[in-house]
Amino acid sequence: MAVTTTVPRWRRRLREIREIYEGLYIAPYRATIHREYLRQHDAFMLMGFSDLLGVPNPVQFYMLELYPSLIEEFHEWHVRVGMERGPEGGFRCC
Repeated sequence: MAVTTTVPRWRRRLREIREIYEGLYIAPYRATIHREYLRQHDAFMLMGFSDLLGVPNPVQFYMLELYPSLIEEFHEWHVRVGMERGPEGGFRCC
């Protein structure tokens, strides 16, 4: 008996039905969900880096663990929110 590597017909049909479902019900809201994600992410980044902007950050101690992973996203964030250059203080971005 030879083992076939083709996908069974019923699985292909299920995949096609899933693609149709996503196109009808999920795709119209994808942009809205992404905008909301960006809005919440921007608020989080602003709260996390508020001490660089001159606003006291009450949770700065707890943010120390997150800074290494957020530094990589900092340049993209400050350009997206409209700051031409990163705020002075702490580290150099641009």
